[in-house]
Amino acid sequence: MALASLSLPAAAADKTQYDFYGFVQLDAIYDFNRMNSAWKDSLRPSQICSGSVDCGTDGEAILSVRQTRFGVATKTPTDLGELKAKLEFELYGVGSDEGKTTPRLRHAYGEIGSFLAGQTWSTFMDIDVFPNTIEYWGPPSMIFWRNIQLRWTPFRNENSHVAVALESPSSAVDDGKLSGVSDDLNVSGKTELPDLTAHWRMQSNWGHYQLAAILRQVSYENTASANGEPSGSKTGYGLNLSGSYKVWKKGTLKAQLAYGEAIASYFNDGGIDLAPSGSAQPETLAIFGWLLFYDHNWNDKWSSSLGWALTDQDNSGGQTDTAFKSNHYGVVNLLYYPTKSIMLGGELQYGKYEQKGGYTTDDTRVQLTSKFMF
Repeated sequence: MALASLSLPAAAADKTQYDFYGFVQLDAIYDFNRMNSAWKDSLRPSQICSGSVDCGTDGEAILSVRQTRFGVATKTPTDLGELKAKLEFELYGVGSDEGKTTPRLRHAYGEIGSFLAGQTWSTFMDIDVFPNTIEYWGPPSMIFWRNIQLRWTPFRNENSHVAVALESPSSAVDDGKLSGVSDDLNVSGKTELPDLTAHWRMQSNWGHYQLAAILRQVSYENTASANGEPSGSKTGYGLNLSGSYKVWKKGTLKAQLAYGEAIASYFNDGGIDLAPSGSAQPETLAIFGWLLFYDHNWNDKWSSSLGWALTDQDNSGGQTDTAFKSNHYGVVNLLYYPTKSIMLGGELQYGKYEQKGGYTTDDTRVQLTSKFMF
């Protein structure tokens, strides 16, 4: 939440307004089981390693500041209308910085009128169904992706809008045998066309609902071959129905149902877009996810959230027994706000991960958080 803002002097040519915002957060976690060491600051079910080789014995204490965040939002008057921009970072490193406390870009975009360009929430997702929890990763079944995109909102009024976007593509490809390729060759994802996403959203004083859709191409190629062969592509698609509903004046129900083929890249955790069939041919994989959470404000200083989420993916005949099959995620918490800028809270978390071959592992964690907002 933005508590500090400043405006350039009136003589400034652009008269840009700046809002600096963010928070410092300390998470104290006790893990009754174990996570992959690079992901121990969060409960990401696919990274639960309890009981596996190189995981270590159960029980670990973790202190982390990786959720700490800083951002700046601007508004600039122009001849074409108000130009809005946002640049936001956190300290949760991923990718080549996996496991590190290092700056990570969250948002970087500009918006004017009906057009938006840059990196922000995917048009296929609904950030408003993210529950009021303190665990970092969140429901693994949620459509959750901050993607680079060019978005157009052709219709908008007080209660509804329609948005369409071209988004940066990605292909999560199983490295098994595709079209007879032997295991020692490097079969990887290839991106040729941007993803096409859209949503329609309605909102009122009772809450909101949103219907989103995606159409995409997922491709593969053999990078160890001079001509890239064998290579090919398949079509992916999906629907995401989400919404919130206010109950008992102080509570909000949040829910999402998502289903599609070759859209696992947009889920918050787990899954593959393209995998080998039993005859070593490329096959898109269906995936389904749901979440249901309830956020409740007891009064001005206390709140709670509880809920459950599930992801389930169909597996192909050519995938190994260690391929992702499903995950579960549940939390319950109690949060205290002594002032508007401080939050203290405790949360009980549970996650479960299952592979194609039937292997399962789970994890239970307790997290205490201190959050100081500015």
